Amino acid sequence: GSTAAYCGTGCQSAFGTCTGTSTSSTPPTSTPTAGTLGDCLTKKNVPIRLASSSDYSALAKPYNLRLPYNPAVIVLPTTTQHISDAVVCAAKCNVKVQPRGGGHSYASFSLGGQSGSMIIDLQSFQTVSLDANNVATVGGGLRLGNLATAIYNQRQRALPHGTCPGVGVGGHATHGGFGYSSRAWGLTLDTIVGLDVVLANGSFVHATSTAYPDIYYVRIQDHAIHCCANVHQALRGAADSFGIVTAFYLQTVPAPPSVVQWSFSIPDMFKTASTSATYFSHIQSFAQNASVVDRNLGIGVYMDGQAFSISGTYFGTLDNFNNKIKPELLRTLPTPTSSTAKSITWIESLTELANGQPLQQPTSGYDLHDDFFAKSLVVPSSAPFTTAALTSYFDYIIKNGVNSANPWFSIINLYGGPDSQINAKPSTFSAYSDRTALWVLQHYGYTGNTGAPFPAGIIPFVQGLNNAITSAQPQTVFPGYSNYVDPSLTPQQAHEAYYDAPTYARLLGIKQNVDPGKVFWNPQAIGN
Repeated sequence: GSTAAYCGTGCQSAFGTCTGTSTSSTPPTSTPTAGTLGDCLTKKNVPIRLASSSDYSALAKPYNLRLPYNPAVIVLPTTTQHISDAVVCAAKCNVKVQPRGGGHSYASFSLGGQSGSMIIDLQSFQTVSLDANNVATVGGGLRLGNLATAIYNQRQRALPHGTCPGVGVGGHATHGGFGYSSRAWGLTLDTIVGLDVVLANGSFVHATSTAYPDIYYVRIQDHAIHCCANVHQALRGAADSFGIVTAFYLQTVPAPPSVVQWSFSIPDMFKTASTSATYFSHIQSFAQNASVVDRNLGIGVYMDGQAFSISGTYFGTLDNFNNKIKPELLRTLPTPTSSTAKSITWIESLTELANGQPLQQPTSGYDLHDDFFAKSLVVPSSAPFTTAALTSYFDYIIKNGVNSANPWFSIINLYGGPDSQINAKPSTFSAYSDRTALWVLQHYGYTGNTGAPFPAGIIPFVQGLNNAITSAQPQTVFPGYSNYVDPSLTPQQAHEAYYDAPTYARLLGIKQNVDPGKVFWNPQAIGN
């Protein structure tokens, strides 16, 4: 498809892509003076930047320019002790804390989601090493492109992750982490075997599924709290509510010797809604056809009211793709206006998916930004798109999106289908509880000019894309994907969209135990 939508203007941080206008934000009423917090941090020799610092504006610049916030302080730690001391100071001064890895939060939660928070910038934590078991120890401030090249260069290893090389591993891995290889290898989150994390009381722990066989006790202001192995689960799906991950331990896989990279541009998809619905119904049937599709096929659909394309990767031979997969995919569809299917190396595949961005990203001074509003929609395997929903969706696009005043796109990725390793995990495996998805949609509207005021029509248009589906398929509950975090949702709406009820209840209990003061906070954090 148009990989410009994956990794150019409109880059998806959660899939792995990177595109708004500024709005004012209201500082929290309880924010202390910078001096109070600054004095505490200075006494502990924690490196910081305040609003008076020359580089504060650059460090505080959001990825999504529509949502700027002014942190009370930006911490630039070089050691875990700096992070621990900073968290303790923030708790004493009643200042909320959020980490910043790559900084690509759609809702600017990596700037706190409000003015007046403490931001802990992890740009000094970018080391990568492989142990004898090919587990990669990865700094919490590393970007995906640097991660991919490092583990490949060291030992020809690979991980499932998104396509945009500038996205940080921190938020990506702790809230999912989808890429074309995910149906074969799972989400980035699924590869986590351990995490080094600073908790709300400043303690530094190594969390694994077995690190705490029963419970362990830490003390916060003379109150013993229970912290169990469930912390490991909570960090894998909701880490920003529980701690600062300074290092990930990720189980790598051998990089495939070759990858089939493929793409087909399909014409006439925005003429008649019923016809387009029929075409997409075929794509959906194909995606569920176990005689053709297995875990080795990654699929993404892209549309923007002008272009419509199907693209992906295949871990198999080019002959098998051309002779078995391609004919069934294209059967009944209009003849593609362009067609590509070629066998290339793993690194060449990642490079092409990055759409012109170098895999090797700057370790400081990253300066890619966008101005946008996005929403997600998860289509369950048990309730695929109905004909009515698809007809309503394409009817909305034809009427409102073909000649839209502002640029937009939709990306529809296959998460489920035959043999998907995303859905092979039980819902209890981690706090990422949605293991029944067939499709995950992202609807994304942006300005195309980051210096212009944000047009009023973008948000209702994007909301309309979601509504066109949900209103025509009211019998289905459609969750959301937390890496495409939607700032328009209330805390309750976000919790219901991103977690099932048992998972959220479990997370709430862990939050009350390990962070009762809600030190780690954003507008949609656990416990809000």
